[in-house]
Amino acid sequence: MRSVVSSQWSVVRKGVFLLFTFYFLLGTSCVTGSMPNLEQPDCTDSRLTVKQFYSFHLGNEMKFSQENLKLREKFLTPEFYKSLQSLQTENDVFTTNSTDIPRAFKLGGCTVIEPTKTEVEVLLFWKDSARIEQKSIFTEVVKQGDTWLINKVLYSK
Repeated sequence: MRSVVSSQWSVVRKGVFLLFTFYFLLGTSCVTGSMPNLEQPDCTDSRLTVKQFYSFHLGNEMKFSQENLKLREKFLTPEFYKSLQSLQTENDVFTTNSTDIPRAFKLGGCTVIEPTKTEVEVLLFWKDSARIEQKSIFTEVVKQGDTWLINKVLYSK
């Protein structure tokens, strides 16, 4: 009787070991396996500019002022920067063009309009005791020289 029980436990332990090994190998292959990047290089490069800009923007004072605009100049085309210099508003012109400031962002899709122009979706998020909300805006990003710069913010499409 004892040898039958110990032989059954031996089979169970081997089964558990094989199952564990299978899931371990499956998990590590999913984590370390490379997925091809199907995004066009123009989108990859322009998305980086948008990500850096909104990381900086949401991490600092978002209320519009000439001082805050100057801090963001390196991310903007000279034309866009110049068009914003004459504004007299406290609205956040880089997100919703209102004083309703989002708490977080995430990049959405990207469309290549021309070889030197893309449109990148920016998902804005609000979460507090009063609401949970998500809204999309779009940034037009253009390549000037070797640098991708934000040329326009579209609040709706």
